[in-house]
Amino acid sequence: MSLIERVGPLQKNEPTPLYLQLQQLLRNAIERQVVQAEEAIPTERDLAEEFGVSRITVRKAVDGLVSEGIVSRRRGAGTFVTRPRVEKSFSKLTSFSQDMLSRGFTPRSEWVSKTAGSVTPEEALSLGLSPGSLVYRFHRIRFADDISMALEYATIPAYCLPSTEAVGASLYEALEKAGHLPVRALQRLRAIAFTPEQAEVLAVEAGAPGLLIERRGFLADGRTAEVTQSFYRGDTYDVVAELNG
Repeated sequence: MSLIERVGPLQKNEPTPLYLQLQQLLRNAIERQVVQAEEAIPTERDLAEEFGVSRITVRKAVDGLVSEGIVSRRRGAGTFVTRPRVEKSFSKLTSFSQDMLSRGFTPRSEWVSKTAGSVTPEEALSLGLSPGSLVYRFHRIRFADDISMALEYATIPAYCLPSTEAVGASLYEALEKAGHLPVRALQRLRAIAFTPEQAEVLAVEAGAPGLLIERRGFLADGRTAEVTQSFYRGDTYDVVAELNG
């Protein structure tokens, strides 16, 4: 079934400019998931032929959707529906899984490594540990609906978990089960450009913008429970903070 059969034709007798009509039809098609996230919309030529308008009209309609962030152009590939952006709150301590579930996504992780070792000088400073202390390190790729969203590197003091194998799908669930769930955290946000290696894993272009969120989580007694670095895709994440005067 063609797109025009699914969304209807343009009303060429109406005063509304044709590019705005086409833009709204495409927007409705995306909102109704006639064309789904990460799927390419028809080419300018195909849209022009199907709806009986000029390619200039099509380009103007699509330009509006690009400026709204609804679609994005990929050089040499076409124009694709963007994924809904995820808001990461800086005012509430939540895990990646909680963030994704609250927004209707299905979260999952792929473990790259789980290791145990002596704390490095940098980790010792961040975690408040003595030299030689045992820590557990976790590296994983985070997904939402099977789309790679973030790279995560977490270091946990050994007093917070019985072993690396205690962590299954959720690090915070494991910490809660062990009685060492952080009750507060300090977070720092920084803009970054992805390295070629990071970009390949996250399916973005090398040098694409990203967000690095560094978090130190603390227990009720003031001890540090985690130091985590999360590299989020810049095209999928917005950071939101609630401020009170």
